Amino acid sequence: MNKKIITTGAAFGATAIILGAFGAHALKEVLTTEALATFETGVKYQMYHALFLLFIGMMGFISEKAKQTIFYLIITGVLLFSGSIYLLATKSLSGIDFKIIGIATPVGGFLLILGWICLFVNILKQKS
Repeated sequence: MNKKIITTGAAFGATAIILGAFGAHALKEVLTTEALATFETGVKYQMYHALFLLFIGMMGFISEKAKQTIFYLIITGVLLFSGSIYLLATKSLSGIDFKIIGIATPVGGFLLILGWICLFVNILKQKS
């Protein structure tokens, strides 16, 4: 499980850097300042959670069950949260109105919060 968590964290990190560079260079000329800031929010949260997955994958005192739960919460959360933000921020380019997926953003954010809470609870359960 650790290898899967760490490789996913590395993949999320690499794609966050790619998307950040894409936003800073290619999208800078075609998006409004507000849309670009929104896109960058998606990149930031993806990177934060890439690092979080790397951290989780290296922690030896968290149970495998907790790691698995955190892993799936974070993956789903990033895909829904950052993914929906990317689509919403770039809707002017595609011409597609993605408002219907707007609910994915808060659901994804809630799953990310649950991943952190799961870590918190698991640490509290540890015996000193």
